Amino acid sequence: MTLPSLVFSDDQAAAYDSVTQLLREAGVDLDEGLCLPAQEGRARVMALMGKAGSGKTLLLAELVKALEAVGVETVSGDYESRRSREKRTLAVLAPTNKAASVLRMRGVPATTIHRIIYTPVYDPEYEKIAEWLMGNEDERPEIEGLTDVALERAQAVYAQHKSVPAALAAAGLRGSDFITGWKRREEPLDIGFVDESSMLDERQFEDLQEIFPNLVLFGDPAQLAPVNQSGKMVFDGLKNSQKRELSRVHRQAADNPILDLAHALADPALGFEDFEHMVEDASRRDDRVVFANRVEVDLMARSPVLVWRNATRIRLINAFRRVHEAPADSLLPGEPLICDGLELPLKHRKKRLDLEARGLIKGAQVIYLGPGKKPGFSRLHVVGAMEPQVSAASIVKIEMPDEEEPFLPYAARMGATFLHGAAVTIHKAQGSQWEAVQVFAPDLFAAARAGRNEAGQPLWKRLAYVAITRAQSRLLWVVRNRLARPSGPLRVDDLAGAPAPLALEAEVDGSAI
Repeated sequence: MTLPSLVFSDDQAAAYDSVTQLLREAGVDLDEGLCLPAQEGRARVMALMGKAGSGKTLLLAELVKALEAVGVETVSGDYESRRSREKRTLAVLAPTNKAASVLRMRGVPATTIHRIIYTPVYDPEYEKIAEWLMGNEDERPEIEGLTDVALERAQAVYAQHKSVPAALAAAGLRGSDFITGWKRREEPLDIGFVDESSMLDERQFEDLQEIFPNLVLFGDPAQLAPVNQSGKMVFDGLKNSQKRELSRVHRQAADNPILDLAHALADPALGFEDFEHMVEDASRRDDRVVFANRVEVDLMARSPVLVWRNATRIRLINAFRRVHEAPADSLLPGEPLICDGLELPLKHRKKRLDLEARGLIKGAQVIYLGPGKKPGFSRLHVVGAMEPQVSAASIVKIEMPDEEEPFLPYAARMGATFLHGAAVTIHKAQGSQWEAVQVFAPDLFAAARAGRNEAGQPLWKRLAYVAITRAQSRLLWVVRNRLARPSGPLRVDDLAGAPAPLALEAEVDGSAI
């Protein structure tokens, strides 16, 4: 086998060989550099599983490079060329915008599952620009109202981001100018790589199998299963012959105290108190681990405190708002939110797809930028989205301690619903990563005392594993129910990207949605 220049471990090499064999059976031979036309036949599904630090993402990235090198075209979901239907294609998917952005930061052209299932319908005039940007047309198109300077700006942005909508936005266009609607994908694609597949539920898995005849799942079996899956993950139902497990923690991660702590949880004899002593010892040796006596409020605006209990989440959110002196009837610019879904009737299906395509899907992390131009609208920065700045009708719910009904500082008649995001449950944090992560240890101690198990393992260990592995560089293990004071006011000037036009402010039946 011809491996990439990177030296794989034995288990990575075996996993690479397995995917190579799957692709060879599908007509893409990485060894010989052959890329034959797709043919109808049996579906192929494989799962590559491994704990944090085992090299799943590295393997995924190398496979993507190898596929690109033999002429397989990457499909992003932003725009799909008609010519791509004649080629072999690859889509790299993640369940959330944040998970997709983590891959993109590592050079992997990832998109969300939703952006692949639902595809944009482009105005034919602007399809010409898209084809030119992608190199399928040699001559620069002439479009009324667009100057050569604007098109050059679009070309420069496309060269950097490989995103047609981002390029057209750089030329001064709004999404409503070039996207006329959204439709559920009718034609299948080809090869699909799915990261963070432990988050998939059965419905999503079925959708993906309908779209991709060749599907490879990358997932961590030690994470928490989706809430509606009874402790099972979709790859649990695959045959043993369809699964490959990575077991080695690689050299790059071998000196990482955060991963050391995560992997220590696999010891069945380890109790909560013993583990907490391990965290404290690690904090004395390495400043990447902090044994913290209080929650750092400055981090909460961009990296939520991870908790188990809903009551803890609500208390921390209200404490965050109090120390920032947030008004009771409105939000401050810079407050973090979590999208909790869309409240739109079926007759507004087009608007629902429009909002979801722009990143406002359940679980999306958002920063509030300020009120929109219409009552009930909010300007938002969608974390991890390719075009992060949007405006949408918003229903913001601030839950209060000991009160059944949440307070609604903003309540459009219908639109995107949001919960506050200064603290989130560990379940909702799956698929995301932050530079620094705060884990609220008293909640995990409560889970340990409750004696609950999930998939044959103490629940507190699964919670701790997921929470710890959300940290990219720094872990704060918070052991006291105390909150530090902020070092300054909330800010939004550090958010990348110029504000986009308020393309989501639409009128339907005379009412804003």
